[in-house]
Amino acid sequence: MKVFGITGSSGSGKTTLLDALIPRFVASGMRVNGIKHTHHGFDPDTPGKDSWRMREGGCSNVVLVGARHMTLMRHYPEDIPSPELDDALAVLPADTDLVLVEGYKRSDFPKLEVFRPSLGRAPLWNEVPGVVAVATDAPAVVAQMTSLQVLDLADPDAIFHFIRSRLEETGNS
Repeated sequence: MKVFGITGSSGSGKTTLLDALIPRFVASGMRVNGIKHTHHGFDPDTPGKDSWRMREGGCSNVVLVGARHMTLMRHYPEDIPSPELDDALAVLPADTDLVLVEGYKRSDFPKLEVFRPSLGRAPLWNEVPGVVAVATDAPAVVAQMTSLQVLDLADPDAIFHFIRSRLEETGNS
């Protein structure tokens, strides 16, 4: 299973880029899965529903199964650290070709940083492990700031081909 991340500051366009990349990887014949890590608390369940009541009753895992969806809700007590990337990867099907990750920026795996100088934030590539390239709306400006490969955010085909080539070259898994 190959893993590649999209990182960047909030509002930089990470999800928009993933929206453009995912169909390209799928169209190329890859079985693609995604992981979105957030530091914000969330609960996908609905209070009062059966699955919520099972969790409230003490189940540490509840699997909600419908005609076309299955959701695993695993509860972690507050004194347990947030699940790591390996924990999320472990629940994905073994026949997965590629996992695109948004988040887990402190974990060391290959990533592309989405960086927009106009947002006025510092780039992450010097402090975040694994950044191998930068996608930006200001390629000429960013190329003067880093020795990393710089890609134009307006060209998702080029970004797709870069990531695909990178994964093939490194044999990342």
